Amino acid sequence: MLRLLRKIHNDQQGAVSLETILIIGAIALPILIFLIKVGWPYIRAYFEQGVTELRQGADDARTGTLTP
Repeated sequence: MLRLLRKIHNDQQGAVSLETILIIGAIALPILIFLIKVGWPYIRAYFEQGVTELRQGADDARTGTLTP
């Protein structure tokens, strides 16, 4: 049993992949947080404008008052 535990503990296979994923996460996480905190109001306003235009177009289509 002790030999099995030593073998598992000394196994370095996959360590490079794990380190790469951790480095990518350490770079991507602050960027994602920044985009959410700073960019979210702009993104929300853009989509709200699109939804408003879509609703207006649907209302115009229903009433027959389409404007170019």
